[in-house]
Amino acid sequence: MRQIPIYLISGFLESGKTCFLRDVLEGGDFDDGQKGLLILCEEGEEEYDETVLDGMNIEVITVDDEEEFDSDFLQKCVKQYNPKRVFMETNGVWDNKWMFEQPLPAGLVIAQVITVVDGSTFAVYLNNMRSILSNLFLYTEMVIFNRCTEEMDLQSYRRTVRGLNPRAMVYFEDEEGDPIDPGMDIPPYDLNAEIIQIEDVDYGLWYLDAFENQDRYDGRKVRFRAKVMKSKRFPEGMFVPGRNAMTCCEDDIRFVGCLCRSEFTDLLKSRQWIWLTAQVSYVYQEEYGEEGPVLTGLSFETAEAPEEDLVYFT
Repeated sequence: MRQIPIYLISGFLESGKTCFLRDVLEGGDFDDGQKGLLILCEEGEEEYDETVLDGMNIEVITVDDEEEFDSDFLQKCVKQYNPKRVFMETNGVWDNKWMFEQPLPAGLVIAQVITVVDGSTFAVYLNNMRSILSNLFLYTEMVIFNRCTEEMDLQSYRRTVRGLNPRAMVYFEDEEGDPIDPGMDIPPYDLNAEIIQIEDVDYGLWYLDAFENQDRYDGRKVRFRAKVMKSKRFPEGMFVPGRNAMTCCEDDIRFVGCLCRSEFTDLLKSRQWIWLTAQVSYVYQEEYGEEGPVLTGLSFETAEAPEEDLVYFT
C-alpha cells in the first residue's frame, strides 16, 4: 500500500501557524503538481491564497468540531480526495494524541510534526494551561517560538520544551521572522570544579544539559543526590540514579536519570537514596535510542531523602 505523508503543524489560535505553513507551501518544495489536501482545524485572521493552492493542486477542507476529527474522518478524506500528501493545521487545544498512539488509516504516516508558538504569550499559557502544553510538545519534532525578543527568558522556554520532549529541536524568531540565537545556557554550578557538584534544585537543569552539551561533561566527574532504580531488564552491573520530575503538572510526573554502571550496583536497593560520584561518558544506548550520557559510578554514600522529592526543568 502506498504511503501518504502527513505534515502536521500545530499551535494555539493566532500563534502564526498559517503564516508558517503558507511560507512552506509557497517556498517551492511542494510545487511538483502532486495532489495535496490541506485540513484546517480552525480559521484565524490569516488566510491562504486559494489561487496559489489551486495552482499547486492542493484542495482545502475545514473541520470545526474536535469530535469529528478522528480516524474515520481521515479515512473518508483519503477516499474522497485521494491525496498524495496531507497538510494539517491543527488547534493546539485539541487532544491529538490518538494520531500518534493509534494506527492511522489507509497508509497515512506522520512525516513531520512542527509546533508554532507565540513567544509573547507563552508565559501566560505556561502558567494557565500546562497540561495542554504537555500534549502540544510531546510528539513534536520541532518547536518554533516566533514574535520573540532578546529580553525574554528564551532559555527557560527551551528547557520547558526539552523537559517534556528531550528530542525536540527549538528555534526562536523575532517579530520580523529573523532567527534569534539565545546563546549557551550557563548552568548555576561550577563547570570548572574537579568534581561538579549538582545541588538538588539544579538536578533537572543538569539532566537536560548533560544530554544537550556533550563537550561540557564528557570525561568529567559529577556528584549529586539520587534515588536508585534497578530492573532485571538492565544489563548486569547497571542501574539508573535519578529523580522524579514534574514535566507539566502534578498528574504528569516521571522518573528521569542516566544509565550508570558500577562495581557496587549489587549493594544498592531500589528506591534507596544515595550521594553518587560518577564519571560521564557518551556512548550509544538502545534505551536512549541515540548516543547519550552513561555514568560510571566511582563511589556512593547513603543519603536521606531530600525535603523536596520533585525536581523541575525551569
